[in-house]
Amino acid sequence: MSIAKWYRDFNELIMFQHSVFSLPFIFIAMIVSADGWFGWRLLLLGIVAAVSARNFAMLVNRYLDRDIDALNPRTKNRPSVDGRFSPTQMRLLILLNALIFIVTAYAINSLAFALSFPILAILGGYSYFKRFSQMAHLVLGLSLGLAPVAGVVAVEGAITMWSLLLAVGVMFWVAGFDLLYSLQDMEFDKEVGLHSIPSKLGSECTMFIARIFHGTAILFWAFFAAAAELGFFAWVAVVVSAGMLYYEHKLVSKDFKKIDRAFFTVNGYLGFIFLALIVIDRIAS
Repeated sequence: MSIAKWYRDFNELIMFQHSVFSLPFIFIAMIVSADGWFGWRLLLLGIVAAVSARNFAMLVNRYLDRDIDALNPRTKNRPSVDGRFSPTQMRLLILLNALIFIVTAYAINSLAFALSFPILAILGGYSYFKRFSQMAHLVLGLSLGLAPVAGVVAVEGAITMWSLLLAVGVMFWVAGFDLLYSLQDMEFDKEVGLHSIPSKLGSECTMFIARIFHGTAILFWAFFAAAAELGFFAWVAVVVSAGMLYYEHKLVSKDFKKIDRAFFTVNGYLGFIFLALIVIDRIAS
């Protein structure tokens, strides 16, 4: 197998493009914490930590979900199912990414190192939750919500109140769009007994809960802007995010076939627009 093909298969396995959901909020926290540029060293370490943590989470998810994914027409051709990556290979990749994350955290500071172990436990726990609890959507949200907390720990070696407010916003944002994404597998989840909210409560109730989650996310992002004493452009970021999430719900409510567009495009842009406006806010302050 060529290196290029292995990389393509690995990228399909971990879906690296999904990193756009957490990376902006790590850097938002770092910029606010440092009140501007936080340095090249932390930029590099932050990227390595974020990528290895996310790789670990996705690999654990794919490894544990092999039996479920093999039954789902939407996921049966994943590299974890069709033999392109064996269980042994996946276990080795899980261990490698965990080690990279822990070593990187150690290089950042002592608090980051201490937190690296419970963070990995939370990241790896999502796949178990969906087998017995509808809270899995919030556990996934918590996994990505750890990103801004990690960002402020990297800069300050401490956890601030505003970073927790930002994290809660991220948690409800992710949980909300995961609810919408899960609508695609509603019938399949019913058949195999997975405990997703769509499979238990139906599409209309799921969309209502997703709206509540996203409204809560906007509220906590507003709390974050106030607690961190940010300026005008940070509030613009909150308002723009609210508009984008409203548009996302309009897309999905009209046609479930547009879920991928809502999931990838709208949410992918949201994080980077939020980051860009925070950068502008810090420059303008």
